[in-house]
Amino acid sequence: MRHKKLGRRFSRDSAHRQAMFSNMAAALIKHEQIVTTLAKAKDLRRVMDKYITLAKKGDLNSRRIAASRMGDEAMVKKLFDTLAPRYKDRAGGYTRVMKAGYRYGDSAPVAVIEFVDRDDSVKGVEDKARSQAMKEAEANP
Repeated sequence: MRHKKLGRRFSRDSAHRQAMFSNMAAALIKHEQIVTTLAKAKDLRRVMDKYITLAKKGDLNSRRIAASRMGDEAMVKKLFDTLAPRYKDRAGGYTRVMKAGYRYGDSAPVAVIEFVDRDDSVKGVEDKARSQAMKEAEANP
């Protein structure tokens, strides 16, 4: 029985689950909005709240803990320099999960997870730059 056990297992062992949520947290910090399954989005909320609480502390030890857990130094920098000041007056509830229908292949419920006061200008910037670079590379072989 799994009484009083928190979180879902997602048919993964603990290291795989931790790596999955670290990668998803880095993607959420980078794009400030991602689309994933509803269950993963709900579990990612808890992970992101802990990361932002660490960032709001702002000390060197918190930065090292976040860097060791996330593994992406650029996203840790954005977390501490951009997101922590944005949420300094908010006492929790940094993310929002909105249902977005069902996935075509397996009918899994899909959700959009985003930061509450997200910056709309961040959305798609990196994808547009990558697309533009690919077009230029095809034009100039």
